[in-house]
Amino acid sequence: MMDANGIDALPATGKLLGLDLGTKTIGVAVSDGLRYTATPLETIARTKFTADAARLLELISENAAVALVLGLPLNMDGSEGPRVQSTRAFARNLAQKAPLPILFWDERLSTSAVTRMLIEADTRRERRAEVVDKLAASYILQGFLDRLRITP
Repeated sequence: MMDANGIDALPATGKLLGLDLGTKTIGVAVSDGLRYTATPLETIARTKFTADAARLLELISENAAVALVLGLPLNMDGSEGPRVQSTRAFARNLAQKAPLPILFWDERLSTSAVTRMLIEADTRRERRAEVVDKLAASYILQGFLDRLRITP
């Protein structure tokens, strides 16, 4: 599900940052300027909104990002629960600090898909915990990028 609000405001080229917003961490990924691939960037340990936003603004600047793609944690039936509401609230607050288009992408099962991939790759549990959030952000952003390429 691509959020229609903001898609028209998306510049034709430029890097995008993908965010997997968790309660304890924010996984961050970045696309290349032509938007073919998403690469895991870092995992931010969440503290308070001001500090989280400050780090995101630094990453936006360092990567010259032109838009943000936030994973939207819909319920399995597609309905919106409390986590969607908190993600939308985070986006509203971040939009006041970052003058960029912010789009949403359905993130259902992204973390479990990435965890399954890491288990299949025989990654140690400690290492999985370190990388799962930024890999989930990359998974979310890659899904968005793939959809952009097939949308006229």
